[in-house]
Amino acid sequence: MALAIRDVREHDLDAVLALNNAAGRSILALDATRLRYFYEHAEYFRVAEIDGHLAGFLIALREGGDYESPNYRWFAKHYPQFVYIDRIVIANAYHRHGLGRIFYCDVHSYAEVRVPLLTCEVFLEPRDDVVVLFHGTYGFQEVGQQRMGEHGPQVSLLARDLPSYAYVRETYLEHGGLPDVPWLAERSRPFLHDTTPRRLAGERRP
Repeated sequence: MALAIRDVREHDLDAVLALNNAAGRSILALDATRLRYFYEHAEYFRVAEIDGHLAGFLIALREGGDYESPNYRWFAKHYPQFVYIDRIVIANAYHRHGLGRIFYCDVHSYAEVRVPLLTCEVFLEPRDDVVVLFHGTYGFQEVGQQRMGEHGPQVSLLARDLPSYAYVRETYLEHGGLPDVPWLAERSRPFLHDTTPRRLAGERRP
């Protein structure tokens, strides 16, 4: 079995949309417009490819965006810097292959050199104890709860401290930037609307 975790490509989007909307009640449905927003704006948007087949994906965003998710906005209100995991979806055929943990290790590696906190939420309605346990064993702790809209589900808002960030900030980010190596590079996005783009790996600024 050949597994690759890589940045999403535009030709993947139809398959990503179909996979998302086949995932059931635990994943909010997407339309093509919202998926295009993620493609253009998400700092982390990677897919798992197994033997040439799309097996799953994970989307995460940094603070400072205009994303309208009530959960993203809750974290933006409470924390100045974070990476927010919006969704992770694994195709049914690849459940129990450990892809969830592989994705979480990968997004953790991305986040810990950029921010002090990795965040997400889990649904409490319907509650999935396997999902709750997964996040608990991965070091997430509940930092709040809220209802998504007037009639939406109750969610548990989770955060995981990233202690390595302090070292990275003091050693690299405050002294010119991250080393110029491929695994630290930012994802190339088709459109960047920020007036002050974030530093890429290896980019030196005065």
